[in-house]
Amino acid sequence: MPQDYPGFTTLESEGGIQSFRLNANGLEVLLAPAGAAPVSTFMITYKVGSRDEKLGETGATHFLEHMMFKGTEKYSKQSGSTIFNVLQSKGAQVNATTWNDRTNYYEMLPSEHLGLAVDIEADRMRNLLLDPAEVNSEKTVILNEFDRGENEPMRKLYHSVWAAAYVAHPYHHPTIGWRKDIEEVTPDGLRSFYNRYYWPNNATISVIGGFDASDIMVQIKSAFESIPRQAIPENNFTGLEPEQRGRRSLTVRMTGGMPTLLIAYKIPEATHEDLPVLHVLSMILSNGKSSRLARLLVDSGLSTMQAVGASWFRDPGLFTLLSMFAKEESLIEVETAIETCLDDLKKALVSKEEVTRALKKLKAHTLYARDGSFSLASELNEAIAAGDWKLYTRFLERAKSVTPEQIMEVATRYFNDDTKTTGTYLPTSLP
Repeated sequence: MPQDYPGFTTLESEGGIQSFRLNANGLEVLLAPAGAAPVSTFMITYKVGSRDEKLGETGATHFLEHMMFKGTEKYSKQSGSTIFNVLQSKGAQVNATTWNDRTNYYEMLPSEHLGLAVDIEADRMRNLLLDPAEVNSEKTVILNEFDRGENEPMRKLYHSVWAAAYVAHPYHHPTIGWRKDIEEVTPDGLRSFYNRYYWPNNATISVIGGFDASDIMVQIKSAFESIPRQAIPENNFTGLEPEQRGRRSLTVRMTGGMPTLLIAYKIPEATHEDLPVLHVLSMILSNGKSSRLARLLVDSGLSTMQAVGASWFRDPGLFTLLSMFAKEESLIEVETAIETCLDDLKKALVSKEEVTRALKKLKAHTLYARDGSFSLASELNEAIAAGDWKLYTRFLERAKSVTPEQIMEVATRYFNDDTKTTGTYLPTSLP
């Protein structure tokens, strides 16, 4: 039974994780005691990502993530105590990431200093300075980051495929935003975005590691309870994206790299019952030397590498198949081989042995990805962003029930030309 804490409503407990809601403002808290070592990860996940950006403000989530380290009156260069300096002086590893459906900030540090992480996150939730000079300075940094990405063939190819696959849904936009929007960012624009989403009832705190639960709950209540709840914009994009009615194709040409084919099919959101099936299928296709595409493409010499993945997002995403090869002339042969492999899934059941082998690999991959308090927090963070933290605790259990018949059904349902986007990268010697 989960323990009750003053000021919190106890919600549920599953897989060693207990969830609570701060009565004062709706802040969600997840506690996951893990191991006896006195080291913990404190992570706050805001349910806002590039998905929530309007045209004209793309990149705002990522830009704001940078600005959250520029400080408040309490923690800043002006006060002589920047967030990085204060935390790193206590031996903390600290950073943040932005993605389609979320932004997270984290500190991994000795448990005795967890109170400092709590204080900093509560302070910058509502007291961000957004100094114009700092905004302009960071704009240069982000534009340089944008340009580096534009010069990376694989990143450019992925961005181009997502932009072609989605014409109305914000997954069309790269997380970093479009260059013109970055160039035109203003402190007032960032303040408007901050004031829409940075509130306790739009955030989840995860505390993982060797900590005293009673102490941390007292600290969280003390630091956050004075911050009011606020109405959060409901960005429901159901029905926004028009139905795709045929294959879309694109080509990216740049210098450097190897010829690459990226095929993408529309698939459902992370909470959909077909997602575990698609993850098992991705292992059958791509993971290990015995996987179907490894044998078909790499062992035959057609491809130098291949990779398959299923997105795990709040809204419908993409199932992607990537292949790199040595010669541009191999493109048609590689694409035909992949299409034949996918067609085979629709015509004949995969063997139970393949499913069993894929499940073992998926379990090993999942457990490895959850090794350590920070890794566990990162995985939990993605489940929160996708809509339900219990996606994390139930993932392997859902995958264990996958059958060969289900794999044939999802292959037939999703792998067809009407929802297909094909991106090709062809290197050129021209500038």
